[in-house]
Amino acid sequence: MENCGDEVFFRGLVEFSNVCTSDCFYCGIRKSNAKPNRYTLTKDEIVECAKFCADEGFGSIVLQSGERQDAAFAEFVEDVVRAIKSETMSAALPQGLGITLCVGEQKRATYERFFAAGAHRYLLRIETSSPGLFSRIHPPKQTFETRIKCLETLKSIGFQVGTGVMIGLPGQTISDLADDILFFKNLDVDMIGMGPYIVHSDTPMQCHEKETTARKDEILQLSLMMIAVTRIVLGNVNIAATTALQAMDPTGREKGLLHGANVIMPQVTPLGVRRDYLLYEGKPCIDESALQCKGCLENRVTSIGRRLGKNAWGDSRHAIEKKPF
Repeated sequence: MENCGDEVFFRGLVEFSNVCTSDCFYCGIRKSNAKPNRYTLTKDEIVECAKFCADEGFGSIVLQSGERQDAAFAEFVEDVVRAIKSETMSAALPQGLGITLCVGEQKRATYERFFAAGAHRYLLRIETSSPGLFSRIHPPKQTFETRIKCLETLKSIGFQVGTGVMIGLPGQTISDLADDILFFKNLDVDMIGMGPYIVHSDTPMQCHEKETTARKDEILQLSLMMIAVTRIVLGNVNIAATTALQAMDPTGREKGLLHGANVIMPQVTPLGVRRDYLLYEGKPCIDESALQCKGCLENRVTSIGRRLGKNAWGDSRHAIEKKPF
């Protein structure tokens, strides 16, 4: 409360494409998994989701997808960002919705296009700050060094930068998690999105399912402690109470807020494609309409004595204090 107040900010989450060229060993939409029906929403469909967010007072939207680096994808994302900005301006939001992108590793020129179009936050999770552990959960073509370079590039362009890690990875130690928090601090990030590692059975890491299930309570507690310690160490950044916490515990997101989180991402992806965007198994909210999800999360927030930040971008105090005057 001292560092971020009692407001909780909603970021409407639109998972607009599950087409992915990456092959992360833990992810259900990795390119080598043939089971998901691959989809990409149209610009109009995404803009309709954005209008819902604006009308409901969310203030911000997150556009998330699988990773692609082709020119057509960059053009599409840029076009969507510009459309959302122009279509969501109002008296309540004179600059339109705040836009966070989560579309993976890109070239500097692509990031610059996204920023110029109007996106001002970017989430690129490191997943682990341990180079050795990173290499064990990614194929050789996906390198730790490239991920770091992208994060530094995003910062230099002017994005508010977010990152995060998975907690409870096989072979991960308490020392690794402590180093993750120091990594967040040293990178001087503005927002954190992290949560428990949950196995997807259609990935190379499905062999760890029994082990991870046996550690479920431990992993959940570690995840909550990571939120709490990150809040203490980083102070006034934004920290999300992620959907994965609710997948582990029916009241996981409330617990995340009680341990120091101040952001929640209501699901606004169209119902028809939600089951095809499963990064892990047991994901909640895949059968609720956007309005139902909003109502449910509002109740969760108010049930623990927090209040909603309406019609506001909800930038972290950390990011605001860094702005030049």
